[in-house]
Parts: sequence; structure tokens; C-alpha cells
Amino acid sequence: MAWRSSGRCNASLVENLCTNGMITSDAVKRAFNAVDRAHYAPSSPYEDSPQSIGHKATISAPHMHANAVESLLPYLLPSTSITKRPRRVLDIGSGSGYLTHILAELAGEDAVVVGVEHIEALRELGESNMRKTAEGRAMLDAGRVRFRVGDGRRGWVEEEPEKKKGGPGAAADESDDDAQGWDAIHVGAAAAELHGELVRQLRRPGRMFIPVEDESSRWEQYIWVVDKDEQGKVEKKRLYGVRYVPLTDAPGK
Repeated sequence: MAWRSSGRCNASLVENLCTNGMITSDAVKRAFNAVDRAHYAPSSPYEDSPQSIGHKATISAPHMHANAVESLLPYLLPSTSITKRPRRVLDIGSGSGYLTHILAELAGEDAVVVGVEHIEALRELGESNMRKTAEGRAMLDAGRVRFRVGDGRRGWVEEEPEKKKGGPGAAADESDDDAQGWDAIHVGAAAAELHGELVRQLRRPGRMFIPVEDESSRWEQYIWVVDKDEQGKVEKKRLYGVRYVPLTDAPGK
């Protein structure tokens, strides 16, 4: 049903994603309505299909973004736990910046959402797209959203010196690694494997949504959801087949 979700404007695109079961929660619907895809897609922004954004990268089809957000939602919404610690969200392969903005809409005003790209031109693209709107500029200027250049296969460490162990919002037994980890990790390109460093950087609890090449056939890719519980136990579940660009080095490396 995903191919039937295209619309003539952002509102109709979102409504069709809801009608076809790609968006199922009110919070996700509000976030998608708040971020106009026209600021991020180079052409035909309301078609439910992936598009090239240059540098061998794409902006994923809206239904794939919707599936990812719905899967990560319990780890995106502001925490209701006793610690009330702010959310930390990592978007690897942030590309156009579209999904990064949506993740920030959901995570709350005290959250930090970091988009990581492997080349400077794509980092600049994501940030410049967000700056097209007053809300996007405010998020960037406040540090709620940050775009970085790095090797996404290694995750990302975003230092927050003011939020040290034992500080406001930290659990008494929270390790420095967990404090600097990620409640939710979205990977927007196909990894050759489930990289251990990404799993390590998940908080307890935390969830990762990642496309991974099949070990027996490099032509096939599958979405995996990786959960880490409060005790640090990791559970991995393979969901469905997909087709993404590879998670790779910058050109020339």
C-alpha cells in the first residue's frame, strides 16, 4: 500500500500515509505535518518514493521514514521514567535532514538530535535545509539539532559536559557511557553488518533501526531492530526486505 501514499501537498501525503497504515500514532502524524518535505526533497516532494540528493545519497521514501519513526517512537518521546533524562537521538546518514527534523519534533525541547554524514557537502545540505524555516533555525541555534561529519559505522560521541554523571536527570547508577549514549539510533543506509559500536552506544534501554546486508547474499538487505533493555541485554529482530544505498566511507577513502 505504500506506493499509494503520494499526495498533492504535505498534508495529503501525511493523510495517505495514515490511511495506508504507515503512520499509526497521533504524535507521528503531528510531527510529519510539522515538517514540510518540500524543504528537503529536490523535486516532487510529495511522491512516496526515494529521490537522489546528490553525492550518491538519497532521501528515503516517506513510508520508510514513517516505518522507522513508528518503530523508534517509544524511545523518541520525552521520557516518562523517574530520571526524566532528556532524550538523545542519533540519525546516521542524515542526508537531506528531513528525518532529523522529524525526530527532533518528537523528542522534546530538552532533547539532543545529532545527524551524522560521511562528507561535508551532505552535512551542509541537511543544515541548510533545516534553516529554510524559522522553527528549523531555532532548533539549530538552540543546539537541539546538530549536524556532524563522521564515520557512521562507528556511531558518534556528542559530548555534553554540563550533563555529567550524577547531575540533573541522571540516574544514580548511570554510567558515563550510558549518559552519553543514545535512546534511539536511526541508520539511513545499509550496513555491511550490525556494527558492534552502534549497539554499544545504545542506552539502557534503547533501540536501533538499521538496514543490514544479508550475510549469505550481499544483494539482499533487511531492516533489523535492535533493543537493549535496562540490564544491558541485547535482542535483535529481522523484519523485512529493503533497498538502501550503502553505509560507507567518504569518496576516495
